Amino acid sequence: MIVVPVKEGENIERALKKFKRKFEKTGVIKELRARQQFDKPSVLKRLKMEHAIYVQKLRANEE
Repeated sequence: MIVVPVKEGENIERALKKFKRKFEKTGVIKELRARQQFDKPSVLKRLKMEHAIYVQKLRANEE
């Protein structure tokens, strides 16, 4: 359960912003979207490998 301490006189918009940030960090929405469809392990492995190659190319270009 997410708890957002609100100080006396603090704006409600600021408290909502804190709540949204904490909720996003938990990764609940990301997990729900991933569970909506089944992806084969081989597809997940391929996507992970493609991402790793992409990141390596980016880092090589920086240097």
